[in-house]
Formats: sequence, structure tokens, C-alpha cells
Amino acid sequence: MSVHGIVLFGHGARDGRWAEPFERLAVKLRDAHGTAGPVALAFLELMSPDLPTAVAEQVAAGCAAITVVPVFFGQGGHVRRDLPALIDACRVAHPGVTIHCAIAAGEDDGVLDAVADYCLRQIAGSSSPAD
Repeated sequence: MSVHGIVLFGHGARDGRWAEPFERLAVKLRDAHGTAGPVALAFLELMSPDLPTAVAEQVAAGCAAITVVPVFFGQGGHVRRDLPALIDACRVAHPGVTIHCAIAAGEDDGVLDAVADYCLRQIAGSSSPAD
């Protein structure tokens, strides 16, 4: 059976608390993905591991395929320029591994639906505009 890993790729920040939602997302994915393959976080800058390190760790864990999911809301310069260059470098470093890159999470209609639902719940739960 082929092992398929997931790498959640985020920007990174100086404040370590910034990564907490991504860590919670990784836990949810690990619970859902189970033994099918590892789930890791990777960051463009300011935090570690970087994408090449996270991919190398998944390859070392036996992954024959890895899906990189940019947990960005939109496709700015980092997702359009920086990420493809990193993906290409990972493919060169691991030629026997299939590395797929998903679109930015915020570009998916299901994600946008979930955010819209969240926004509507905030309106329904507020008792006054000052809340």
C-alpha cells in the first residue's frame, strides 16, 4: 500500500501563536487521515520546518506521494511564484515521489462556504453592533 502524506504550507510568523490554528488543523487531519500517511506543517519563512525539510521527512517516513496544501486565503505572490519554485526543488530532490500541489485553501468554494457560514453565525450570535 502506498503511503500518501499531506503537508499544510503556510506563510509563517514571528509570533508562535500564529501557527496554532494550523496545528489544530493538522490534528484534525491526522485524526481523519489515520494511518494512510503523515500530516505535517511547513512554512515559507520565520518558522520551521520549511517545505523541503517537511517533504524530506515525509519521504523518509515512506511516502510515495505527497500533497502540499497551501493554507493561504488567496493566491498572491507567495503561492504563485515562491511555492511553485519550492515544489520544483522538492521534485528534483525526490524524483521517485509524486508531489502534488493543491490550490490555495481560500480558493476552494467549500472553504468559502464554511467562512461565509462562520460570518453568518457571528451575526446571528451578536446582540448588538458593539459586540
